[in-house]
Amino acid sequence: MMAKILVVDDETDMELLIKQKFRKEIRDSTYEFVFAQNGKEALLKLAENPDLDIVLTDINMPEMDGLTLLTKLPEANPIIKAVIVSAYGDMENIRTAMNRGAYDFVCKPVDFEDLELTVNKTIDHVRQMRNTLQAIKENNILKMYVDESVLSFMTHAEFEHSLLKNETVEATAMFIDICGFTAFAEHVSANEVVNLLNRLFDLMVAEIIEQDGHVDKFLGDAVIAVFQGNYHLDRCVEAALAVRSKLSSFEAKLSGDVVFKPEISIGINTGEMISGNIGSASLRRLDYTVIGDAVNVAQRLQSVAQPGQIVITDKAYEKIKESFSCKPIGEVRLKNKANPVMTYEVIE
Repeated sequence: MMAKILVVDDETDMELLIKQKFRKEIRDSTYEFVFAQNGKEALLKLAENPDLDIVLTDINMPEMDGLTLLTKLPEANPIIKAVIVSAYGDMENIRTAMNRGAYDFVCKPVDFEDLELTVNKTIDHVRQMRNTLQAIKENNILKMYVDESVLSFMTHAEFEHSLLKNETVEATAMFIDICGFTAFAEHVSANEVVNLLNRLFDLMVAEIIEQDGHVDKFLGDAVIAVFQGNYHLDRCVEAALAVRSKLSSFEAKLSGDVVFKPEISIGINTGEMISGNIGSASLRRLDYTVIGDAVNVAQRLQSVAQPGQIVITDKAYEKIKESFSCKPIGEVRLKNKANPVMTYEVIE
């Protein structure tokens, strides 16, 4: 990978020397040099070349000296590192340069073999910093796509050896669907659809997190959430009521005087489910999720729920009836269920 180096020196001989001594590296595209005659011009070059890796700068120069330039570099480019190349190699100048952020100090007359070693060492340092920042950025992006519990699991030593292991847990699954959103989206631009959906999801997720739930996935215009731990069913119902309340006052005005007022249907079920990585290890495409009959029932309860309804089974009702106001809906037939299921609607 080619390194891009800014040389700042008011002596015209320095540019010539650099081009002569590093002619092979220039031809091989190992180094590319940019030249400036003082600190002021160097700042302009930095603005024009954001991909610069390091700065080699003299101290004594007109308009802006090298030591002043050092103080300007963090604002111009916080990653770039500077090496002072100067005849003024007394301890005072060296200490001032290092205190102002210089990475190293090379004295004139220049030993170009030593300078090359210093340049390579500095470039390696800058690239390590860039790689670290890129890793942090990618990790922050990953957090947007992967649940925090998965990220925590990934730090365990046994992660690579247990990708397809799973566990049975007692938990509550909740399916939230935005009613009629697919039909509505046909009459609105794709960009507005995505922005609106993200706004709605933000509101839902905030209430889910407030009750210590985690979002299993976004599926079209639906959200699947899972609650584990103490009172997981109660916390899930609290989250469902909060989501319904929050969205009841939501109104979006879109282009063409279109107004969207969302309604949601929610299905909740609790019980034993399998938690783990589902997918193909050989393809390296896995989804950390929950599966099982209890999850399937939650989805099917949502499919029979009317706009504004939070639907649960009679078994869930028995567990929460002292804490929440519910009313019976009646028996309904759910897909792939041999017998009808008694259902209730959570009111408040």
